[in-house]
Amino acid sequence: MPSAETQAVCDHIRKVMRAGGGDDPIANLRTSFDDYAKVSEETMQVTGKVQNISVDGVPCAWHSHPDSDEDRRLMYLHGGGYMAGGLYSHGALASRLAKATGCAVLMVDYRLAPEHAFPAPVEDATKAFKWMLENGPNGPSAARRTFISGDSAGGGLTLATMMALRDAGDPLPTAAIPISAWADLAHTGETMKTRADVDPIAGGDAMDALVMAYLQGRKPQETPLGSPLYGDFSGLPPLLFHVGDAETLLDDSRRCHEKAKAAGVDSQIEVWDDMPHVWHLFAPYLPQASQAIDRIGEFVRGHS
Repeated sequence: MPSAETQAVCDHIRKVMRAGGGDDPIANLRTSFDDYAKVSEETMQVTGKVQNISVDGVPCAWHSHPDSDEDRRLMYLHGGGYMAGGLYSHGALASRLAKATGCAVLMVDYRLAPEHAFPAPVEDATKAFKWMLENGPNGPSAARRTFISGDSAGGGLTLATMMALRDAGDPLPTAAIPISAWADLAHTGETMKTRADVDPIAGGDAMDALVMAYLQGRKPQETPLGSPLYGDFSGLPPLLFHVGDAETLLDDSRRCHEKAKAAGVDSQIEVWDDMPHVWHLFAPYLPQASQAIDRIGEFVRGHS
C-alpha cells in the first residue's frame, strides 16, 4: 500500500491539476503547474547559487553549490506537457540535482506550445547543449563531462535532443537520465489503461490535447523527434530511466529501455514502487524522492 506521504502527494497533484481550465485554459494550466511540486514549502526551496542567463535568446539558469565541479555540467529539461513549466516550477529540483551530482546544472526554459510547437523545444535544447559544451557558470570553458536529464515531456525531450545531436554529427553527452519520460505521444502503452485508476495526472483526453498543441496534427509514429519512442536509439550514450509503478507512462520508459538495449546502448531502468509521475519533485517531503535524486547522483558520479 502507498505510504501516507505518497497518498498526500497524489491528492495534492489531483487538486493542482483540477485548478486548470476556465476562460483561459492555457494560462491557467501554466499557473497551476507552477504549484505542482508545492505539497509543502520545503519542496520548493532552492539552495545553492542561481545565475539567470540567456543562451542566444533562450532563458536559462545555472544551479550550483560550493562543491560543484563546474567542468562537469548537466542540462535539465523541465516537464509540463510542452505547454507549461519553467525555471520556477523545477528550480528546487535542479538545485537538488546539482548537490547530488556535483555538477553545475543548466536549466533550459525552452519555448512552449501552442505558441511554439514542435520542433521549437528540440531546437532550443540542442542549442543550449552545444553552448554548454563550451561555457560554464564562470564563462567560456570546455566541459570535461556532460549530462542531460529531464522529466515527463522533458524526459522525452532528453531522448529527442540526443537523437537530433547524433543525426547532426554533434557531440553527445556522457550519459543521460530520462525521468517519467513522455516518449510515446500516440499513447499505445498498455499501462495507459492499467494504471489509469492510480495515476493522478497523466492520462485521459487532456493528454491528447497536449499532443495536438505540440505536434500540430503530425502523426507521432512519423515524428520521432517529437515522439522519441519511434526514433533510432543506436549510438546513444548510457541511459538511466526512472519511472514510477503507478504511472500511466510506465510503458513509455520500459519500451524505450528495451529499444535502447536492442540497439546496443548501455541502458538501465529503475521502476519505483507506488511512485507517481515525477515524484522527484517532492523531495524532501517524500523520502523516495530524495532517494531517487541520490540515485541519479550516484549514476552521474559513476560516469565522471
